[in-house]
Amino acid sequence: MSGLDWFLVIGLNGVIIAYGLYLSRGVHTSTDWFLASRSLPWWLLGLSMYATAIDSSDLVADSGWAYHTGMRVLAVNWVGVLVGWGLAGFFIALPMYRAGMYTNAEYLEARFGVGVRVISALVQVQYRTLVLGLIATTSFWVMHIVCGWSFFHAWSAVAAIAVIASIYAALGGLRSVAVTDGLQFVVMTVAALVIWFVVWNQVGGWSGIEQKLTAHDPELAAQLMEAGQDYLGKTDVSEWSQRKIDGHVLLGSEYDAGKQELTRRTPIWMMSLGLILVGMAYSIVNHTQMMRMFAARSEWDLKMCVWVAGVVMVVMSFFNLTMGIMGRALMPDVSGLPRVKADAIYPYLVDQLAPVGLKGLVVAGIMAAAFSTYDSIGSALSALLTRDVYARLLVRRGSDRHYLRVGQWLTPLIIASAFLYVPSLLKEGMVMYYLDLTSAFVMPLLTLYLMGVFTRVHRRSGLIGLLVGTAYGVARLLAPTIAEHFGIAILPPFMIDTYAAYPISVLITGGTMVLVSLVRGWEQRGDLLHEETGGWLRESQLAVRRLEADSRADRPQRGAAAHLPAILAWLVVVIGGILFFVVIW
Repeated sequence: MSGLDWFLVIGLNGVIIAYGLYLSRGVHTSTDWFLASRSLPWWLLGLSMYATAIDSSDLVADSGWAYHTGMRVLAVNWVGVLVGWGLAGFFIALPMYRAGMYTNAEYLEARFGVGVRVISALVQVQYRTLVLGLIATTSFWVMHIVCGWSFFHAWSAVAAIAVIASIYAALGGLRSVAVTDGLQFVVMTVAALVIWFVVWNQVGGWSGIEQKLTAHDPELAAQLMEAGQDYLGKTDVSEWSQRKIDGHVLLGSEYDAGKQELTRRTPIWMMSLGLILVGMAYSIVNHTQMMRMFAARSEWDLKMCVWVAGVVMVVMSFFNLTMGIMGRALMPDVSGLPRVKADAIYPYLVDQLAPVGLKGLVVAGIMAAAFSTYDSIGSALSALLTRDVYARLLVRRGSDRHYLRVGQWLTPLIIASAFLYVPSLLKEGMVMYYLDLTSAFVMPLLTLYLMGVFTRVHRRSGLIGLLVGTAYGVARLLAPTIAEHFGIAILPPFMIDTYAAYPISVLITGGTMVLVSLVRGWEQRGDLLHEETGGWLRESQLAVRRLEADSRADRPQRGAAAHLPAILAWLVVVIGGILFFVVIW
């Protein structure tokens, strides 16, 4: 990294951060901090939703995922996230927005009871701090490989990024976060496009990718470049004990003693369904996305932002994720590369191929992506803990300023806690570790939102379904360890598969809720919500409702304009589905 490179990294991000701190001057109430006083326009919300969705872990870790998995991974963004945004913007978020809710966990109490609300908040803290851990790990790889820093200095830089993001997110709240997200979107997008074209030229275009992959392995090109191929997950077990190998064979893997390799085949329909559910869970369960919708200045803006985020997601997902496939074509045997493994293929490509100046631009883009998600997750999880745990269970009668301060102080604590995941993320594949944990805890929550909005399942079914679904997820996580140490398969092999676990979790959770409703009865339509009864939680909801009522009066939407968001948003969903299931299938 030259002086010019560092000037770009520090200059581009420094200006954005300084502007975020400047915006913090307008924060005086909890409504300002948590929801930006419901003043954000659709285009800014859309860019912020995308910038939060695509962080440095997506640029780096997801490229490493695509290195092994290929074009199949686009099912998450091209189908799952887009469908999730559509369902959230037009069905799931609307009753929450109209009720003046600050968090999506508030809806779960209104629909299923306080226990579900608190569990949801705690699960989201686990789920999203894991993502912060992913960001920290990918930022480390960038500093270590591209900048050539030692282990200590690279982690020191990552800690500095976390501290800076904590400061301006804690002071400025959602308005500062959303505006800086929009600016960081520009930096990260330009950087991602520039490095993509550099690598594209180096690999020789699409035909060059195919030729290089085929030269390494005749079946590799089809496995990576066609989404419709069954997935063969291969694991090198040359250093495993025979007992550990036998345990995984018991769970459905096939062992090749000659190659010292375990192989597990996942049908592509099952893998695609699992990945789509991953994307839907991100859009619906993840409060960093819902929080932006709640900050829309009108219902029309809330719906319209889905289209903006979707268009950018469709375009940029191709450029971001194909970096891993191009990296596999250029470097098919990552084990032979110094200082790198598949998770770090993106920064390695930058280090090897980017010239002076361009390298700084790309690092600036990766850092901008990290900042945009650090601040977003920090503020969103702070809102969940403040409202759904602290104010709901511990201190119900504090002042508005008291809760504002609690939210601000929780932000840096949440960001700091994410570093607890780093040792496991460095040891395991980053994305696979994420997939395993989210299938256990997040899928039951996704099911609750879908069943709560689209069915009349009984109120008591929520907690029971959540506990049963989570019990399956925990059993699936423990199954490999039990098989290795005791030679016992506690679940059938098809229930162990990483990608099958997602639809199975939905079926188990949803089926349990239906069974409970058959016994206890079904809820009546129109009687699904109840309101906060007093204290700050009630007062803050009423304050937000007044803001929304004023906005509706000022910005009526009639005729074609009223239907425009739905037309545009669902058109993008259709395009994403065609691209995945037709063009690259």
